[in-house]
Amino acid sequence: MTHTRTRAPRLTVILTAASVMVVTNLFGAVSAHAADGPSYPPGTEPKASASVKLDANDPDLKLVDGATLAEPKILDIKSVIEDQGGEERREDTNSDVKFALQAEVLFGKDSAKLSGQAKARIADIAEEIKAQNAKKVRVFGFTDNLGSSAHGDVLSRKRASAVHGVLDDELADSGITYEVRGYGEQYPIADNSTEAGRKKNRRVEVSFPRTES
Repeated sequence: MTHTRTRAPRLTVILTAASVMVVTNLFGAVSAHAADGPSYPPGTEPKASASVKLDANDPDLKLVDGATLAEPKILDIKSVIEDQGGEERREDTNSDVKFALQAEVLFGKDSAKLSGQAKARIADIAEEIKAQNAKKVRVFGFTDNLGSSAHGDVLSRKRASAVHGVLDDELADSGITYEVRGYGEQYPIADNSTEAGRKKNRRVEVSFPRTES
């Protein structure tokens, strides 16, 4: 079957930053396709508590005779590419790839019905999943903080499920396990006090492991 696809706008703004992980609590998560245990949106996984201030001259911090430092390691670097309107955002780290599409690009207002253009963009993401040979894909929906929290939870889950449906069709028989969740107004990426910020927070994210080099 031949698919006609519309390519997403050329991404032009590039930022690079170290990955940050924040301690968070989950509420109202919904899984699909045998997703086991609690899950966190990429970049929000729990980590140890913040380090305390140390005295560099403390003798207890000095290496004992004969001891050596551990081998150096490469820190996980995040590359962020966003189009000028902020409608589409791609993040790459050493281990994962994540696409974030604003809800206005995919759906009508307060709707979970995908547009034709949206399906073409999701098909492009499916091609990247194929290129990375990913076997686990996470599809997470988010809203802004307007309206009730319960409504946002349901709407974000429905939107994530709609995107998952297109991916599943595009990647049929590929042995992929999907994790589909709706987080509502949790985990905003912008300021909800402005419409520009709320627009960014109304989104669906698709993430998956990148191919090991």
